[in-house]
Amino acid sequence: MKAIHLRAPAAIDQLQLCDDSDPGAPGPGEIRVRIHASSLNFHDYAVVIGAMPTADGRIPMSDGAGVVEAVGPGVEEFQVGDRVVSCFFPGWIDGGPKVKDFSTVPGDGIDGYACETVVRPAHGFTRAPAGFSHAEAATLTTAGLTAWRALVVNGGLKAGDTVLVMGSGGVSVFALQFAKLMGATVIATSSSDEKLERLKALGADHGINYRTEANWGAKAFELAGGQGVDHVVEIGGPATLPQSIAALKVGGHIALIGVLTGLSGEVPTAALMAKQGRLQGLIVGNRQQQHEMIRAIEAGAMRPVIDHSFPLEQIADAFRHQASGRHFGKIVLEF
Repeated sequence: MKAIHLRAPAAIDQLQLCDDSDPGAPGPGEIRVRIHASSLNFHDYAVVIGAMPTADGRIPMSDGAGVVEAVGPGVEEFQVGDRVVSCFFPGWIDGGPKVKDFSTVPGDGIDGYACETVVRPAHGFTRAPAGFSHAEAATLTTAGLTAWRALVVNGGLKAGDTVLVMGSGGVSVFALQFAKLMGATVIATSSSDEKLERLKALGADHGINYRTEANWGAKAFELAGGQGVDHVVEIGGPATLPQSIAALKVGGHIALIGVLTGLSGEVPTAALMAKQGRLQGLIVGNRQQQHEMIRAIEAGAMRPVIDHSFPLEQIADAFRHQASGRHFGKIVLEF
């Protein structure tokens, strides 16, 4: 089978297309899945460029969607022909957070889904949404579930709330879509007026160009009826957190899901205390939450936004496109 391996020292140019041996038949509790699509996330990019060290020869990509080809003894949840999508933390089935590292994450601690066929424990997958293409389903594992957990699970999002999202990457676009699905008002930021118009076309109620509006946090506060926003989906980290706190309503919630501006920095703790805000870090979510997200997607007839699709053998070009920052929504691999 075709598979991509990341050779040491990790770099985009070190992604190699190989002919691997077939993984064979599934054992007890396992399923064999023909992978048809994956999607790119910042976590995958960090692994590929060596910012998050992994084993030499690792098969990258955390997200995988495809079709069940065989089921092992004891598997009752899936049947041959089912369309499935992978879980980011295969062993985190339900309940509160149980993991603190990436040792069990496909494409990082274990081999991922940049390959044609896998044999894995059945609990490492859920059913894909009805009617979704493999490419659409592959966007849900990381970006979709991160946005869902940030707003719905941790944030308790409800109709009438106001949500601030940053940029037009996969998590931010999903957060916008989930917020509108739940009846919330959305304020979106971007450095591009063109992208802001596209975000408004998806349902954003207000747009702020943070390059021309230096105090965009204060602007968001005013746009939220002069009361501040209920939720911030914070992808930047230390450099954007002060603005997020400025945008927040008293008692509001900030979901810290990204560190695009760095791994550490000053936090205006007095401002956060004054807002009595809740700052909560998170990494994706569990399998039960993925089930719940998929039910909501099906009920709301929501579809992911795909920017561009690349074949498996052009995975390096896909990551270069991601690094350029020109994309809107998700970048996928189809094979």
